[in-house]
Amino acid sequence: MAKRVARPRAVVLLSGGLDSSTCLAVAMSELFEAHALTVNYGQRHRGEIDRARRVARALGAADHRVVRVDLFSFGGSALTDRAIAVPKGRSARAMASGIPITYVPARNTVLLALALAHAETIGAADVYVGVNAIDYSGYPDCRPAFIRAFERLARVATKAGVEGRRLRIRAPLLRLSKAGIIQLGTRLGVPYRVTLSCYDPVRGRACGRCDACELRRKGFAEAGVSDPTAYADVPSEARPASRSRELGR
Repeated sequence: MAKRVARPRAVVLLSGGLDSSTCLAVAMSELFEAHALTVNYGQRHRGEIDRARRVARALGAADHRVVRVDLFSFGGSALTDRAIAVPKGRSARAMASGIPITYVPARNTVLLALALAHAETIGAADVYVGVNAIDYSGYPDCRPAFIRAFERLARVATKAGVEGRRLRIRAPLLRLSKAGIIQLGTRLGVPYRVTLSCYDPVRGRACGRCDACELRRKGFAEAGVSDPTAYADVPSEARPASRSRELGR
């Protein structure tokens, strides 16, 4: 009997949204043993955490951890402060102008630091993050310069890096449009009907009007893929039926 070769390990940040779920599928398609990590940081849309669990199971992640960090105490964002309203119904032009109030101060820095700690602990040299610099809302921590800088940090701030083991921050969706991400994920069997990208869900459904929902809808339309999302502003009988391949495994 041939000896089974162990796959290299990777930590994948998994929020339960469209991008991070696609990122998990990419890591697995690249033959990594994927260890999913979800962070409950006090976000108002924390219903995505259950979605992350379901996606991790559906795609066959090696394991899935949920850790808690309190960014709610700082606030400063519509996602972590109930007193700040989530913007709704904004045009593409408005979304492209400036950094929106849904930016969470230093969030991706905190999340990548946690992923890096997990990676060192399990002996993984790769960390996957689903940031995107094309169809995004102007967040500074979704840009190529941030990813490059954090990778440099990882090499000087960890035992693994100091000892010469190269640590890589992989952002496979960085230069893809939302439509491109959806087309890629559809080929990889991502169960998009399970994912939740909304900043302000209504009774478990995507609100349909926040920036994340607008970008998601636009992405499915431009990808030519049936959108399986349950939007609160669209009656269920009015939504087009999803093709089986969009429903995932």
